[in-house]
Formats: sequence, structure tokens, C-alpha cells
Amino acid sequence: MTSVGIIGASGFTGAELLRLCAQHPHLDVRLATGDSQAGTRAADLYPSLAASYGELTFEKFDADRCDGLDLVFLGLPHGASQDVVPELTGRVGAIVDLGADFRLRDASLYPAWYGREHTHPELLDSFVYGLPELFRADITGADRVAAPGCYVTTSVLALAPLLRAGLVEPTGIVVDAASGVSGAGRPPKPTTAFCTVDENLTAYSLLDHRHTPEIEQGLSAVAGTAAQVLFTPHLAPMNRGILATCYARPTSPGTTTDTVLDAVRAAWADEPFVVVTDGPPSTKSTLGSNTVHVTAVADPRTGWVVAIAALDNLVKGASGQAVQCANLMLGLPEATGLPTVGMYP
Repeated sequence: MTSVGIIGASGFTGAELLRLCAQHPHLDVRLATGDSQAGTRAADLYPSLAASYGELTFEKFDADRCDGLDLVFLGLPHGASQDVVPELTGRVGAIVDLGADFRLRDASLYPAWYGREHTHPELLDSFVYGLPELFRADITGADRVAAPGCYVTTSVLALAPLLRAGLVEPTGIVVDAASGVSGAGRPPKPTTAFCTVDENLTAYSLLDHRHTPEIEQGLSAVAGTAAQVLFTPHLAPMNRGILATCYARPTSPGTTTDTVLDAVRAAWADEPFVVVTDGPPSTKSTLGSNTVHVTAVADPRTGWVVAIAALDNLVKGASGQAVQCANLMLGLPEATGLPTVGMYP
């Protein structure tokens, strides 16, 4: 068994990691920290975990408690992992960071998009980017992985096949995406209170959402040239899920729906966690699974190509993808312990 620690386990992504580890045949959770919930049993905060974690209690983070762990997941707010990783160096076997602290290759992007300097820019190159469908070779056997954001995973997996095939322009891309409220985290906020969210759909972070440079970074890697994206996120009145509708200009005026859909099918034909659909994907179809559903169409009337993807933001958009990366890092079959079939209704 692989000994596991989850640092920041009391949030929604931490709870989802606990759920997935409970059904994983090789991951044994030995430590779960949550400074704001220290001393609280996991089963009291999340009764859904009681069957597997009846006595597990959240602890305050102490690097000494991580000594000898084979694998550590970091489910911390932005900025926290930057200082935790140096403390874990030499103590643990492998690290998967679910936060944004080590996703961007360019350290200068952090103050521009996150409002503060990176405290350990020298560590950025020690992490590989954890989107297995595109960077599997880098992740396999790595000891430090930065798992992508949920909006990024949805958008990049929708658009990557079209850019890789040279079917759409890498600039002038528009991404409109809607997320469930769990993407905002467990602590209550005025903008995520029930009375605010219920029967409401709203855009936020216009022009400056911090996932923008990460989306551009991922698409640029696929396109082989600089990509530019106008990204607008929306908060939807649902618990889980992300739906990204992406618009791009075709490189050829004769581009058809068959052309773009064939490229998407070819790109993802052998991927266990990607389902290509003829019709529009829905968030409900991915609920509880590590699977992303994608499609693409071309509109000859307006000259746009539309690529759409849906996923569960807490599974494929966060904790499930982190486990998927961990499997590759540990030399396990990639799909081990991960659900491919969603819950319905």
C-alpha cells in the first residue's frame, strides 16, 4: 500500500480526495490536515465519509507528521503550497499539488494574475503539469506534479484537438464557462450563499480571471505558438459541474462539423476518461465521474467553430485528476480507483 497524506483535507477537494482514496486499492490515507477544522472528525464534518473514516481526525499541518509518506496531496488555497513544498522536500516521496502555485511556467505571471510575487520561483521547474491526456509522458514517474484547474481542464480538452490538427486559429478564442458552487470552496461567502445563487446565473472576474494565463499556457503548448483567450466564467446554481463553450475561428473556410468532430474523435480515441458525443455534453452526465464529455461543430453561416466540454469540477476538474496523476507517478494503471460512469439522476 502507498501511504498518503492530504494537506488541506477539510475542503471540498480534500473531502473528494478522501472519497476517492477510500475506494482505491493502493492508496492508504495516514494523515489528513485541516487547520481550520483541527480536532474535528472527518465523519462529523462530512458524514458521507463515515463508513471509511469513522475515526480520522483533521490535524494542524506539521511537516514532521509527513515524514516517510509515499505521496502527499496538497489541497490548499493559493499561496500556501509555495511555502509548504520546501518543508516537505526530502520528507515525502511524491507531491501532487491541486492548487495554482506551481502551474504557471512564467513566475512573472503570478503577481499579474494572482496579486503577489511567487515566494519560490526556483521550484517552478521541479513540477510537471498534470493534464494526463496531453502530458502523460511527463507525469509518468515524476515526483512533483501540479494538477490543472477545473476551468482549464474543461477548456483545454475541448480545444486541444482542433489546435493540434491546425483546424482553428490560436488567437481570438472565446471561452464561456459555467461552474457549480463547489468550485468556490467550502468556506461560506456572500456570493455563494443559497439566496444569492439559487435561481441565479452570473458572470464574474470579467477580463481578469486567474485561470486565463493557465488556459493560454496549455493551448500554446498544443498549438506550438502563442494562444490568446478571452475567458468569462459564470456561477451556476448547481453543486457540481463545469460546462465550457469555446469559440474559435477556423483556419480554412471549408471547415465542416464532420471535419472538426473527426479530429476530436481521433485525438481522444484511446483516452479512458474522455467521451466524445454527437450532441451537446451536459454536466449531469459527468456527475461523480472522472470523465469529460466533449463535442465540436462548425457553423458555415457565421464562420465559427464551437467546441464544448463538460466535467465534474471536483473529480476530473480537481481530485480525480490528482489521483489519475498519482497513478501515473506511482507506476499504477492510470484508471485505478477512478469512476468513469457518472451518477444519474
